[in-house]
Formats: sequence, structure tokens, C-alpha cells
Amino acid sequence: MKQNKSFLAVTLAATLLAANGAAQAADGPPVAPVRPVTDTYFGTPVVDNYRYMENLKDPEVQSWMKGQAAYTRKVLDAIPGRASLAHSIESLMGNDLHRGEFMRRGDRIFYEVLEPGANLPKLAYRDGVNGEEHVLVDPAKLATDSAHHFALDWYSPSWDGRYVAYGISAGGSEKSVLHVIDLQTGNDLAEVIDRTSDCVVSWRKDNQSFFYLRYPKPGPDTPLSKTEYNAVTYIHVLGQNTNGDGDEAVFGRGVSPKLDVAEGQGTYVLLAPDSPYAVAVVNHNMDNNPNIFYVARLDQIHGADTPWKKIADTDDGVTDVQLRGDRLYLLSEKGASRFQILSLPAAHPDLATADVVVPQGTNVIDAFTLGSDAMYIGERAGGSFELKRVSFDGKDTQSIDLPFAGRVAGLTADPRQPGALFNLQGWVKAPREYAYDPKTNAATDTGLIPPSKTESDDIEAHDEFATSYDGTRIPVSIIAQKGVKRDGSHPTIVFGYGSYGLSMDPVYRPQWKAWVDHGGIVAVSHMRGGGEYGDTWHRAGQKLWKINTMLDFNASAQYMIDQHYTQSKYLGANSASAGGIVMGGAMEINPALFRVVMDDVGLSDALRFETEPNGPPNVPEMGSSSDETGFHGLYAMSAYAHIHDGTPYPAVIFTTGANDPRVSSWHMLKMAARMQAATSSGRPVLLRIDFDAGHGMGSSMSQRANLLADEWAFALWQMGEPGFQPKH
Repeated sequence: MKQNKSFLAVTLAATLLAANGAAQAADGPPVAPVRPVTDTYFGTPVVDNYRYMENLKDPEVQSWMKGQAAYTRKVLDAIPGRASLAHSIESLMGNDLHRGEFMRRGDRIFYEVLEPGANLPKLAYRDGVNGEEHVLVDPAKLATDSAHHFALDWYSPSWDGRYVAYGISAGGSEKSVLHVIDLQTGNDLAEVIDRTSDCVVSWRKDNQSFFYLRYPKPGPDTPLSKTEYNAVTYIHVLGQNTNGDGDEAVFGRGVSPKLDVAEGQGTYVLLAPDSPYAVAVVNHNMDNNPNIFYVARLDQIHGADTPWKKIADTDDGVTDVQLRGDRLYLLSEKGASRFQILSLPAAHPDLATADVVVPQGTNVIDAFTLGSDAMYIGERAGGSFELKRVSFDGKDTQSIDLPFAGRVAGLTADPRQPGALFNLQGWVKAPREYAYDPKTNAATDTGLIPPSKTESDDIEAHDEFATSYDGTRIPVSIIAQKGVKRDGSHPTIVFGYGSYGLSMDPVYRPQWKAWVDHGGIVAVSHMRGGGEYGDTWHRAGQKLWKINTMLDFNASAQYMIDQHYTQSKYLGANSASAGGIVMGGAMEINPALFRVVMDDVGLSDALRFETEPNGPPNVPEMGSSSDETGFHGLYAMSAYAHIHDGTPYPAVIFTTGANDPRVSSWHMLKMAARMQAATSSGRPVLLRIDFDAGHGMGSSMSQRANLLADEWAFALWQMGEPGFQPKH
């Protein structure tokens, strides 16, 4: 667009006003200039008052952000109970020794460890469960100043356990740089390969080379929406092409004229140490939804000439493929909304002739892994899980007794060894790491995760059911003090997500005790759009049906009122990321239902999501504004498009990280500006910005604790809780 003098004058004036507004933050947050832009989609005009905020590098936008952040900080710091609440939360979060993300390589066990008082997890290993712990990577030592931090994003050990490839990124950006450490020397090798976000590294049997994904290097004309898209799979040999440049591409869009690889966020290769085959994956959003899978013999992988054979297309509903010798094992939802496991020969990957080795049952198959002796399968069974051991032909099945009811997660095995490792935890039961040994037919506590100091017998959890608008029963998990009175007096936060088929499974959050200690209740809504009841439940809250997710959430909140746990004046709503669709929709459908809404890194302007780096990978889940049906679905779920002037909205706090690579921070900026201008309730609308954070991944312990303290103190203030009322 051409810039004329009047446009430049308006821009300059707005910049001065924004700077002046930031300087006068004591009287209120800086006011954002309104510059309407109208887009017409299939005959429907949509007005965007703050389109210019999408240019986050604009000095005017930067000035407004800093003014908003300063005002929010001033308001939150004036809440009397905020500091003590932050101390309580951080003490609860940092009181235990945490270990997780376990991987086995023979007897060697790799994992991440977060020590009490530490801010960031380290990468460590030990030889055997009772071996000495050795720290390999400590991201905290990489920081050069207190304003910036680094985080460990991912890791992958070689099959012999000598080398570990790992990714490090700065400031919560998730922009990983690949390194390799040698356990024999304790030193990093020369490898430093950038553009490896969300990387999947698969080591070959020689333990000297691996496949990895890398995003294309953006050029000056590369649109933002393509900067982290269509990652290509390369093969790397240790010591050669140490910056990755010159590594041979073996799979991905544009790699071979003989193979038309579909668009997707990432491509990667999967291997098993006992298999002569490799599986290549086209993953649309680096998630566990149906993807496209290929197979080829390892000895035939030669760059663009590799003869990849397609195993499954997106419509085939395959979400995971694992290798064992000459056979493939597939997790599939096609014709089985609660999933089934198929098997077929890698040499002839014809899905039509696949054997059903684990048919669909009453439970939802959540994950599976292959040991040398059998398949190990985690199944979602209502509010808890079951773990099963199944022979490779599916003919022999046995249930594994679990020490307590909870969520089975992190199911992992070394395919060369019998048995499996898994994590077990519940809403009020801290995680423990168990090992199943087929010789003893028992799951024993490894002791790798020591007992928590924060578990409390005074807190209990149970499931109840709300009824949504159409009669659908929505599970609601309720965490509260034992014997909580139903007298309508309890500050209550309703959590939910409801996207991508991700379930809100039982998870232990020690920090929730700080909320419960104030007489509070946590209610987790298992809305449609999640995966609690399988693929059908997911699809019922997707695209044109996204309204179900919002209405299910509100039904769950209303249930807490109807059952006399709380009242609207004590009711808060909280979600993050794609849950921003729910937060905006819930308060726009019924502004009087909640006293407080806490919207973290929320996706709010769904119509513009495709324009940002993480937008195109999400089209399979959200839809596209380029077609009419997709537009109507996105328009209906776009919270930003449905804010109405003069509406008495609840108190709202929007939070974002300035380095967010998943949901650009302009979503929260635009949402805050629009809501501040529109609300008539007189209740505060705050925008909290962390300039050294992203989407939450890679945030330090203190960052996460302070975010919670800010939100909960804000909520308790608005709910009238004594001890949280600022002096005026």
C-alpha cells in the first residue's frame, strides 16, 4: 500500500499518543488507536480494528505493549496477597525433585531432572535404576544475563547410549539448535545445526549417523506463514557438515520429483534397531492426529532416489506407526473411533490386507510401545487408565495391575529388551515411575521419582457429569478439600481445552494446593473436541462443531453453580492456546456466568491464524478461511470477531509471551485492546506480557509460578476474597 503524508502524520501522532499513554499508566492502560480494516469473506464483511498490531516489530506496537505490561504490573503488584501467594506457589512447585521424559538404551536410562529450587530441567542419565546420576546438559549455565534464559527442548540418545542429540532454544522461542554430546568425554561435538524446532532425531544402527528434520531457511520474501512449514528430513553423519549445510535430503516436499509429498509442518523418519526398514512421516501439525506414512528399506535410502512406498494417507486414520523386524504396527482410528492396532508386512504395506491385532474395545487406546517380548498398551478407561501386555499376534492379552488409579503416561520401552517403563499419576497422587518386568508379572516403583512432599490427604478428587445444551453428558473432574461443603461459597476455577483430540487426563499439580487452601475448587471440564471418548468426541468439537466445545464448557461451569459448589461471583475460567477459543466464546455467549476469565497465550483471531508461522499446520484441525465452509467455522469460533461494544464483560487477564512461536502474541494484544474498548462492566481488562517467554514451553519454574500468582491473585481480588483487596 502506498503511504501518503496524512497516513504518516496519523501514524506519528498515534505513536506519540501511545508513548504518552504508557507514561500515564497510573490512570489506566494505554489506549490503542482504532484503524479499521474490513475483509469480506464470501459476502460477509468482517471488521478488524487492530490489524496493525500484527506487525509486532512496529515501534508504535512495541511502545503500546510496554505501556500495557507496565500498567498490568502496577495493578497486580498492588494486590496485597499476591506476594505471599507467589511464595506459596513456588514453594509447592519447587519443593520436590522431579524426573521425567525417560528413555531406555539397554540398561542406560536417560531423563530430564528438575532439582528443588531449580528453575529449569537438566538432561541426565544413569546406568541402571540404582546407578549414579550424571548431568549431561544444564541449560541454566548457558544464560549470559538474568534477563534471558535457555531451555532444553528435546533429546534423542543413540542406540548404544554413547551420544545424545539435543535441542536448545532461547527465551521460550522453541527455535531449537541441535547439538550432540559424547558421554565418553562429556563434551559436545562440533555439531551446531539451527532451524531444528520440534525435531525428531532417529539414530541409525551404526550409532554414527541419524535422520533429523530441519525447516527451510527463510528468504527475504518468505511469508511468515511459511517460515516453520514443510520441514525436510536430512541424514547427518557425525563430524561431517557440522552446521547441517550439505547434509543430504532424503524425504520431504520438493526433495524428489518422483514423489509428491503433501504439505505439512514437519517430515521425519522413524527407525527401530532390529528392522531393515524406515518409516517416513508427513505430520501436519507435529501431533498425534492422522498423518501420512511411507516406508522404504534402509539400504535403499539414497536422497531423492529413495523408493518410498505409501502406507497410509490422512483419510486412513493412522496416528502412529512402529517397526519390528519386517512388520509394521499401526494405531488407527478409521472405523474404530476408540482406536485399534493393525499389523502388516513392511515389504507389502497394503492397509486393505492388514491384520487387526488389537480390535477396538470399550476403552480408548491412548498409546502403545514395543518391547522385545510384547506390545504394551495404555488405555483410557473413564477417569483413569489401564495398562495391558499383548502378544504381537494379538492372541494373548493380560492386564497389568496398577498401584493406584490414575493416568499412564510416558510409556516407553527398548525394543531389544523385555518390559516397559511408565509414569503413573492422579489428580491428587504425585507421579511415580514404574517398571514392568514380564518375568515377575509385576510393576514395581523404580524410585527414580522420589515421593512428593506436597501430597495431602486433605484434598480429594472425583468425577461428576454436567449436561450440555443437547443432552450430552460432560465429565467434570472436581479437585477440592475433602468433605467440601456445597454452600456456594468457594472460589472456583473451571479449566478446559477441547481441541486436537487432546484429553484432560489426571495430572498432579502441587500448586493447586495453594488455590484449595483458600477454600478454592478446581473443576476440569472434559469437553467435546478433546479425546476422552475417542475420535468421535474429538470431531464433535471441531471446525463447524466448535460451538459444542464452548457450550460444554459453560455447561460445566453452570453445573458447579447448580450443585451449590460456587456462584457466578466466585467463578473463574481458565485455558490456554487453542483454549483461547473457549475463553472468548464462553464469556461472549454468557458474559454474566463468570466473574473472572484468565486467557493464556490464547488463539483468539481464528480468521487470521493462517497468516502466522504456526497457522498452516493447524488447518486440518481448525479449517481454512480460503473456502466457504472453513470460513464459517473459523468465524464462529473467532472470539475477537464477536466482542460487542457496551457489553458488561467479566474481569479479564490476557497473558502472552513476546517470543511465542505457536500462537503469535498479537492475538492477546488485539483481544485486550478490543475488550478494553468494548466492556461496560467497569471491571479491569489486563494484558500481561513476558518479554522472555514464548508459548510456555521452556519457561522457568519462577516464570510459571509468577504467572499463576498474578492470575490467581487477580481472580481472588475480583471474587472479593479478604486479603486480596487493594487499598484505594
